[in-house]
Amino acid sequence: MKTDRKDEYLAFQSKLIRRACINAVTSAAVVVGLYLFVWKQRMGDWIVWLLETLFKMGHEDAFYYYSDHFRGNKEIFFAAAVLLIFTVLLVRIFRWVTGYFSEVNQGIEALLADDENQIQLSPEMLPFERKLNTVKRTLAERKAETALAEQRKDELVMYLAHDIRTPLTSVIGYLNLLEEEPDMPAEQRAKRVHIALEKAYRLETMINEFFEITRYNSQQITLSKETIDLYYMLVQLSDELSPVFAPRGNTVALHLAEDLTVEADPEKLARVFSNILKNAASYSYPHTEITISAEKSEHEVIIQFQNSGEDIPSEALAALFDKFYRADKSRSSDTGGTGLGLAIAKEIVVLHGGAISASSKNHVVTFTISLPLAN
Repeated sequence: MKTDRKDEYLAFQSKLIRRACINAVTSAAVVVGLYLFVWKQRMGDWIVWLLETLFKMGHEDAFYYYSDHFRGNKEIFFAAAVLLIFTVLLVRIFRWVTGYFSEVNQGIEALLADDENQIQLSPEMLPFERKLNTVKRTLAERKAETALAEQRKDELVMYLAHDIRTPLTSVIGYLNLLEEEPDMPAEQRAKRVHIALEKAYRLETMINEFFEITRYNSQQITLSKETIDLYYMLVQLSDELSPVFAPRGNTVALHLAEDLTVEADPEKLARVFSNILKNAASYSYPHTEITISAEKSEHEVIIQFQNSGEDIPSEALAALFDKFYRADKSRSSDTGGTGLGLAIAKEIVVLHGGAISASSKNHVVTFTISLPLAN
């Protein structure tokens, strides 16, 4: 592709040079013609004839007039003719080149037009036409990305307000009950205080996660990388999260080499694995196995988490790592997560220079993480 575009620019340059050379040769030919016909007296007879015809002069008078006024000042006439031809040549080249500038200017104006029409220039301007169309597509894509970012920002604020309001309303409700009934039995009071405290903790968790994802987005997080025993970390996380898997009867199976290591921030990488495993626990079929596998390639370590569950639609897969997104719309902020777990996992992986993706097929959901090997 680069070679083709280079050839197109060379073709345009060649055409410019060819046209300039043709104009120069034409002008030189005209000058030579003037020299041959005037300087060499080839046009003398014509001028004498014109003087005789137009001014009714005798042949001898016309000849002397030509000799005194034309032939005697031939250097002046020749210089004037050369200047005139040179001026015409410059005007032709100027109009020709400015024609291309005019086309480019029209193309630039077309960039500002809010339409999908392709910019079209003359055939020899093909490389510029392609460049302008590329710029137009880029501007359209950036405009769409800006609009999408604005929409997502509005949705983020809306979801945050909605999710915070739910536990906050509960906290306020139970505190009002406690204030309105000062003589409430101790057992009932303790129960309501406990619920209000749980909701307050829930609210604190949501706010902390929101500020955490904001820090990742603003690149205010620094990594403290070290060599991590990947097998040991995953075994430890599986044991720590066993209470999360127990209510639905899920188990975790590891399929990776015990000597597999990776260079990463241990605390943050553990957060990634924990968020994915908690997500798997929430959406797996009861009494099914969650498998974790990993392998090292030439340039990266690839880790996969697989669980059995409902297939995720393709449109939902694309938004799975968006902030406040929940695949199960029926889950509220109380029964489901905050919707930030997978978004935080993605930000951490990207911060490590890796990538994270999800796929779903035949009731098997797979999360794949790739982390680059240390230099």
